[in-house]
Amino acid sequence: MRVVGDNVEQPVVLPIRDALKLADEMELDLIEISPKADPPVCRIADYQKFLYQQKKKAKELKANQAKVTIKEIRFGPQTDDHDYNFKLKHAENFLKEGSKVKAYVFFRGRSIVFKEQGEILLL
Repeated sequence: MRVVGDNVEQPVVLPIRDALKLADEMELDLIEISPKADPPVCRIADYQKFLYQQKKKAKELKANQAKVTIKEIRFGPQTDDHDYNFKLKHAENFLKEGSKVKAYVFFRGRSIVFKEQGEILLL
């Protein structure tokens, strides 16, 4: 296996026993980094410090991710042109901010009879 680390000057190819012995002499741990490589790559380092750095990197990546927000705009089946345009401007502003917009038509009571109007409104 190929052994690398801060205390190892150049990457060295060693048998597993010798690599473990070398790590033991340095009072550090032998950590397998890339098992699929040929030969497998191991690092001589402090395992607790290695775990801490991994968690820190993961936390940093998570903090840099963009949060996606979904804004909802609802219409009634009888919505007038002015109200429609007003809500349309809001939807365009939300999209410019980087949010996603969900538009839907709500029907109350007997207004379910006007399904076609709701479909036309959404289109």
